[in-house]
Amino acid sequence: MLFNSLPFLMFFPVCVCALFMIPGKWRPAFLLAASYFFYMSWKPEYLFLILIATLSAYYLGLKIAAQRHPGRRKALLAAALCVNLGMLFGFKYFNFFSAQTDALFRRCGLSWDIPVLTVLLPVGISFFTFQAVGYVIDVYRGDVEPERRLGIFALFISFFPQLVAGPIERSRNLLPQFLRKTGPDPARFTDGLRLMLWGYFKKIAVADNLSPFVDKIYAAPQDFTGLQLIIATYFFTLQIYCDFSGYTDIARGAARIMGYDLMPNFRRPYFAASMEEFWKRWHISLSTWFRDYVYIPLGGNRRGERRRILNLAAVFLLSGLWHGANWTFVAWGALHCAYIMCSLWTRAAARRLHGLSMFRILAGPGRLVKIFFTFHLVAFAWIFFRAGSMSDALYIVTHLGANLGGSADILLRYGPVALLKSVFSFGAGVETINAMAAILSAGILLAVEAATARFNAKNILDNAPAYARWAAYYAVAFWIIVFGSFGDKSFIYFQF
Repeated sequence: MLFNSLPFLMFFPVCVCALFMIPGKWRPAFLLAASYFFYMSWKPEYLFLILIATLSAYYLGLKIAAQRHPGRRKALLAAALCVNLGMLFGFKYFNFFSAQTDALFRRCGLSWDIPVLTVLLPVGISFFTFQAVGYVIDVYRGDVEPERRLGIFALFISFFPQLVAGPIERSRNLLPQFLRKTGPDPARFTDGLRLMLWGYFKKIAVADNLSPFVDKIYAAPQDFTGLQLIIATYFFTLQIYCDFSGYTDIARGAARIMGYDLMPNFRRPYFAASMEEFWKRWHISLSTWFRDYVYIPLGGNRRGERRRILNLAAVFLLSGLWHGANWTFVAWGALHCAYIMCSLWTRAAARRLHGLSMFRILAGPGRLVKIFFTFHLVAFAWIFFRAGSMSDALYIVTHLGANLGGSADILLRYGPVALLKSVFSFGAGVETINAMAAILSAGILLAVEAATARFNAKNILDNAPAYARWAAYYAVAFWIIVFGSFGDKSFIYFQF
């Protein structure tokens, strides 16, 4: 059941109405049933995996809290990690590692017939397993008390707005919310619907309009060169942000309407002025998860520069693999690791330069330059993330500059529309309109995000006259209806 599908647009209002009509003590049970129904709409059998993650984390969390012997506590923690991460490995990574092992054996002249699992990747497995693991570690550390109500804990693992693609919630944030009394709140309804509307704009008007052009070129990059590859990469850079942050906005808006607050997952990441700042703004729930449960336990930056480098490399390697069992994701993670390393190594020199009076004058324009540079580093790394194989990625990287002179000639002679037609090899008609709608929608999005970087958009809307607010809402809804791309297109992060 996709957020951008008719079944969800029917399911959610019914769910909200029923939630506030039943007595408060039954609401968690109702939400749990609704969440299981939501997940079973994809593949009912895979509900069994959520039950395994839930029961193992719940039972072992109680055992860890009750156990005082350090060795036994560690053994219980290891058991919880093995169950959840083992389940994730089996469904997501087993075939990848078995293929790599088989290739290694063949190079050594050996033969080992490793079995291949022919199963579909369960939707959201990377998210709910990480949420369960985070809870067990928090209990082990003593950061949270174990949740003794199985129904409440099961709802924490399976809460349907964030079940499939996050945010990856922390127990100390979400669990207490299920215990408080909630009721219809006009302010929450307004905020939630506004978030959902903006999320649908990102997904339907921007991401889904860009995806056909990205898919066409990245499906067969050897058929394209130069500007075609460059524009497709720019398009994907915007597509993945709008697709994923659009999902998060819809999830947070839906939860807010029902009385719950999910953590923000994005803070205008493409306006970051450094790679470190980018990772504080992009997929925040995942980056902070790796920081708290991998980087810091490994020693963080407390054990010298060499250990810090190794810790960063481990985090970005795991982050790349988390996204998918393919060398392209490993390369994507390695690139971001290299970016962060270079940023750390040049930080002292950059600070000395900023201390000079001539560079203080350029502080404002200098930030724009850094934003521009950071954006293009991120966009370059997305090539590896989006490419179907390493050979495709390397082809794209080595052919970005091919035949740019011919494209410039078309632009100067015939204008940008003719250039787009030549880039994507389509004629006049619907595809031209879709391309223009995608570009205009992306322009609106970037303009709004640039404005909200300077002003508090929520306060501006709240303090504006009612007619101005409703005019803005109707304008966004009208744009989605007229220029949006419909058809129940899945969200990109559902495959992770």
